[in-house]
Amino acid sequence: MTGAGGESDVVVREARPADADAVAAFTRDTWGERHDDYIPRVFPDWAASDDPDRGTFVATLPPDAVDVSGLDGREPGDTHVAGDGAGAADAEPEAVVGCIQAVSLSEWEAWGQGIRVDPAARGHGVGTALSAAALDWARDRGAAVCRNMVFSWNVMGLGQSRAVGFEPETEFRFAEPEPDPDAIDDSGVDLEPLVDPDPNAAWAFWSDSDARDRLRGLALDPDEPWACSQLTRERLATAAAEDRLIAVAGPRSVAGFAVRTRVTEREADGETTRTATYGVAAWRDLDAAGALYDAVAADAAAADADAARVLIPETVEHVSDTGANRVPVAAEPDFVMSADLTGGS
Repeated sequence: MTGAGGESDVVVREARPADADAVAAFTRDTWGERHDDYIPRVFPDWAASDDPDRGTFVATLPPDAVDVSGLDGREPGDTHVAGDGAGAADAEPEAVVGCIQAVSLSEWEAWGQGIRVDPAARGHGVGTALSAAALDWARDRGAAVCRNMVFSWNVMGLGQSRAVGFEPETEFRFAEPEPDPDAIDDSGVDLEPLVDPDPNAAWAFWSDSDARDRLRGLALDPDEPWACSQLTRERLATAAAEDRLIAVAGPRSVAGFAVRTRVTEREADGETTRTATYGVAAWRDLDAAGALYDAVAADAAAADADAARVLIPETVEHVSDTGANRVPVAAEPDFVMSADLTGGS
């Protein structure tokens, strides 16, 4: 796979474990002081995987096309790897200058993630070539749509996505209730958490909710961290069977629900932090939002989590309902974009 750019052709090939150090060299400081990039941590596993439901690719250029002078902390040749005949070089070294992964989420949904381009290689069409490779991979596996997630402040990333065929789909924000085993007892709201919530009732509520309309039916995928896919009745049934469905109700009907997608552990500075992530939440009104957040706080505490994150639609109503219930929210939203793969390449 190739893509023209500048005087050199970008070559996109399958990633291999030997590329990990090169990728780490240009992704260590992707976001500056905003936060750490997860790519150096996960790329070795990505490259070593032979999972047929995911394709990991790197872009390469001849070494003389990459100049790292002027880039803080970079050394000449820090992205050079031995060529294997599949990239820009044969037996000679080649420069790994970008990466991306495509993942199959369902029979018709794919996800693109982790696209990174070495700042020393900008202007060669690397991002376009990587995106084309991921979309071709998804199309070849029968996907009708490929989505991605871009930070709202990442203007360059948003522009790159639009340039290769992605269109805006939805936006969301993470609410951050504090785990609290006594949250329900202290709530004072005339709505009760359901001990054994009915997934069909939750589905009926979701089907007619503003949250579903705003999120275009999407929630965090149960298997792929930070990917979004269509929330289905079957997924709610699975969540209920695994005690991951949280719902609150009034005298006659469900007033809100959330789905705990996963609990993850992260080590930093010798300490382990457990975070409970809820892939979506929907509620009827301000009081229902408060009751649901209390139920989530209690559920997160029961899961021995130190922190919780809840995906909510990025709307004035949902964010203000959250704030009115004194639940913190992330400082900025995230954008989900989608590319229609049904019209051919």
